[in-house]
Amino acid sequence: MVKKSNGMAIQADSDLHQQMVSWRHWLHQHPELMFEEFLSSDFIASVLESHDIEMHRGLATTGIVATVHGANNTDDNRGKAIGLRADMDALPIPEQNQFAHKSRHDGKMHACGHDGHSAMLLGAAVYLKQNNNFRGTVHFIFQPAEEGGGGGKIMVEEGLFERFPCQAVYGMHNWPGLAAGEFAVHDRAVMAAVDKIEISIQGKGGHAAMPEQLVDPILTGAQVIIALQSIVSRNLSPLDSAVISLTMLEAGHASNVMPDELKITGTLRYFYAEEGERIKKRMEKIITNTCEAMGAQGTLKITSGYPATINHPRHAQKCAEAAIQVSSQDAVQRDLPPTMGGEDFSFMLNACEGAYIWIGNGKVPAEEAGSACMLHNTKYDFNDDILPLGASYWIQLVQNELV
Repeated sequence: MVKKSNGMAIQADSDLHQQMVSWRHWLHQHPELMFEEFLSSDFIASVLESHDIEMHRGLATTGIVATVHGANNTDDNRGKAIGLRADMDALPIPEQNQFAHKSRHDGKMHACGHDGHSAMLLGAAVYLKQNNNFRGTVHFIFQPAEEGGGGGKIMVEEGLFERFPCQAVYGMHNWPGLAAGEFAVHDRAVMAAVDKIEISIQGKGGHAAMPEQLVDPILTGAQVIIALQSIVSRNLSPLDSAVISLTMLEAGHASNVMPDELKITGTLRYFYAEEGERIKKRMEKIITNTCEAMGAQGTLKITSGYPATINHPRHAQKCAEAAIQVSSQDAVQRDLPPTMGGEDFSFMLNACEGAYIWIGNGKVPAEEAGSACMLHNTKYDFNDDILPLGASYWIQLVQNELV
């Protein structure tokens, strides 16, 4: 259980906490994949409407932006606004849990806690609608398609911050392994950039028993794979972080036939653009020169995915202050390493200043059971005990920012 804090606007076991649990369980039972969150969007809209909260729908197909205005607005502060974002989509994973609120949609589940994120943001919106003793405006952004669809990018491209101007935008993600009741706030890098690697090695196929007549793309590919793994260890500073993971190889159709071509696919992760460019240039040289030395031809295609999620330090400090107020100084971690996972909230941070934090979902035991599972696990479940803490954090951040 999360210990109650004097700074929490929503207390554990309160009526609003129980409402958030029921909202979260409904969303968990009805998971929908990217850009298909029609039921989820309708459900969230129905909750907002029942509390007379202004909303706008349709950005990135199923996105919602709800708005609450402060009661203390004046001509001087009426234009000040912040955005709070939660994601809504699920994953194409079959759920193995057996509790009452398990997924009713075969092959789909909320394995990353977006159901909890939406429930916490709904709770904050309902509370602030009823307790709007602040100055300015809060935009509650319910975003589709975080899991690979780039819904954040599309919302920005479709005019999110032109239609709903914000001085800052904030995001939050649950984090298994971090104790319930704790937060993690990074000053700068939080999540990595995500690029797709596609390598093609063209050789000369033929009978596998006559290698002297061939150009072996598989042997060439093996040399390329080994050489690429030297880039991070030998071309970046030991203080910098990056990952090159090659995850798929496609070649050949028979044991006695050497194929003409080998295709290699993988992912590249890094935090800062200059590091990414250095890695990509080095990859190009290694592939071209290694293939040439082996008598083959190699090509590299890199497709940019999500950029790195990099906090603005000033706003990260504001997040830490709000988190301390609803928990404690000791419960807010400021020195956890970032992760090589990706997050499309990065598109919002590239368009507007702000910060992205983690809220603890609970320690993970060896057996990884229930809500203590890691993200994207078939038995993962969001921890209902942290719903009031997360919603209270949003409320505190608003009260601190819009004074």
